[in-house]
Amino acid sequence: MRRKRGIGLEALVLRYGVIAIFLGAGIEGEPFAIAGGVLAQRHWMHGWIALAAAIGGAIAVDQFWFHLSRYFRDNRLVRRVMDRPAFARSLELIERYPVRFAFLFRFAYGLRAVAPVAIGTSRVSERLFVPLNILAAILWGTAFTGAGYLIGPAFERAEARYGTTIAICTVCVSAAAIAFALRRGKSKHAH
Repeated sequence: MRRKRGIGLEALVLRYGVIAIFLGAGIEGEPFAIAGGVLAQRHWMHGWIALAAAIGGAIAVDQFWFHLSRYFRDNRLVRRVMDRPAFARSLELIERYPVRFAFLFRFAYGLRAVAPVAIGTSRVSERLFVPLNILAAILWGTAFTGAGYLIGPAFERAEARYGTTIAICTVCVSAAAIAFALRRGKSKHAH
C-alpha cells in the first residue's frame, strides 16, 4: 500500500512564505509582518528576509495605489476607494497635516487602505510621498516583524501543547477579535 505524500507546513513556508509575507503585508498588513517575525524566530526564514518582505510589500502596494490615483483618478478601482467614508476623513487630515499624515497613515487603523489613494489625489508631491512612505514602511515593518519575533516563543509553546493547527487557529481568531474590537471602538468614536 502506498502512502500519499503531502507537503508539510514547513515546506510550504519555505516555498511560499516570502511571497505570502510580501503580498499579505502590502494588502492586509500587520498579521503578515507579525507572522514573518514568528517564522524568523522559528528559523524557518532569515529575519532580514521576513523584514524585507514585509517592508517591500507595504511600499509596493502603497506606491501602486498612490501612482494609480495620481495618474488615473477616474479608474474604477480608484473611484471605489474614493467612495469610502474614510477617504473624506483622509483628505481632511492631508490638508491639515500633509507630512505627518503621509508618514503616519499606516499606523492609523481604518485609514491604511484609503490613504495612499487620498494622498495620490491630493497636492502632496511624489517627491515628498515616496521617501516618507519608504521611511514609514521601514519603521512599521521593523516594529511588527520584531513583535512577531518576540511572540514567537509563545507560539511555539502553544504549538507544542495543542498542535500546529490549533495554535494557528488561535492566533487567527485572536487577530480577528482584536481587529473587530478596534473597528468597533473606531466606529463608536466616529459618531
